[in-house]
Amino acid sequence: MSNIRNPYRPGAGYMPPYLAGRRAETDEFRRLLEQETILRNLILTGLRGVGKTVLLETFKPLAQEAAWSWVGTDLSESASITEKNLAIRLLTDLAVVTSDIVVDTRIEQTMGFRPAETVREQTLDYETLVSFFERTPGLVSDKLKAVLEIVWEAFRLTRPSTHGLVFAYDEAQNLADHAEKEQYPLSLLLDVFQSIQRKEIPFMLVLVGLPTLFPKLVEARTYSERMFHVVFLDRLNESDAKDAILKPLDQSEHLIFSGDSIGNIVSASGGYPYFIQFICREAYDAMQQKLIAGNAPSVPMREIVRKLDEDFFAGRWARATDRQRDLLYVISSLTYCDGEFSVQEIVQQSKELSVKAFSSSHVSQMLTSLSNAGLIYKNRHGKYSFAVPLLGQFIQRQEMSGTNESG
Repeated sequence: MSNIRNPYRPGAGYMPPYLAGRRAETDEFRRLLEQETILRNLILTGLRGVGKTVLLETFKPLAQEAAWSWVGTDLSESASITEKNLAIRLLTDLAVVTSDIVVDTRIEQTMGFRPAETVREQTLDYETLVSFFERTPGLVSDKLKAVLEIVWEAFRLTRPSTHGLVFAYDEAQNLADHAEKEQYPLSLLLDVFQSIQRKEIPFMLVLVGLPTLFPKLVEARTYSERMFHVVFLDRLNESDAKDAILKPLDQSEHLIFSGDSIGNIVSASGGYPYFIQFICREAYDAMQQKLIAGNAPSVPMREIVRKLDEDFFAGRWARATDRQRDLLYVISSLTYCDGEFSVQEIVQQSKELSVKAFSSSHVSQMLTSLSNAGLIYKNRHGKYSFAVPLLGQFIQRQEMSGTNESG
């Protein structure tokens, strides 16, 4: 038997061979696209490995089919250092869809600009957008609003069939205000889009990020609660998880997972799309090698889970100190460690285990440090959750194998 291409694709943002589930979330996005006046923007949030980036990629053609133009990229931390950095990020992305629009003198006059006498024809490329930005008096927010208004006027005159523009940004949890430096790029983004939307300009924000995103938006501007519709991506249910495992094998004539193997993969993955892809890819390779060697195919689940631990969890685990690992172990022993937990629940659980007990103040302090390390996050109601899916099970495996040491 010759090698057959492995259909599974684990990796950040890689489109799986079959996108299982997510019908309800897709329908929510379609409804938002039907808005004439933008009353609700979208936040797509969830833990790492749940498929946020992949789902965002499937939204783009849906928006384009509904006559929306699509603008966006990943938001790096550098884009959020200053208000101007964020504005330039938006203009850079916007220029991709406006660079072939010829600037009509009517557009400039509408916005109060005098066209440059030496320029007979201009397009709305990056240089032109930045020129409008710099020529506008006022704060960064005033400048950005003016450019966005110019852009919509250009679309209205030259592309009247365009319904609106979607500004879609992944890794949006990197957005932050910096009061100590008097820079408020996150607040700027919210203020500008609220103002633009009040003028009935159909520019819609789609922000994608970890669960820390929405609380951060509300903290910056309380009206964010009314400005966004939040869609929380959770793990796949059992039926959809099985589809994610089996559908990619529809074209395979030689390899198929047994019922027991499917059940084991669903259980080990917890229904998280990234874990399904990772485990299935390793299982597929292992089965193929056994068939080539003339042996009966089987799935070495224990070895695959061990590899998942090393590839996905070990680096994150290494960020924690010994005492932080003790705290994480206490959390992992809670009955609902994959859900929400409170400081008091952690304190009480620590008294029942063979670790040095924690006080409430110590737990609160350590949870803040673990949040900064990307292992824990705090929701708007003061409860905490693991920021990494299935981290509790990994910690329990570490404890059972006696590898809960530093390094």
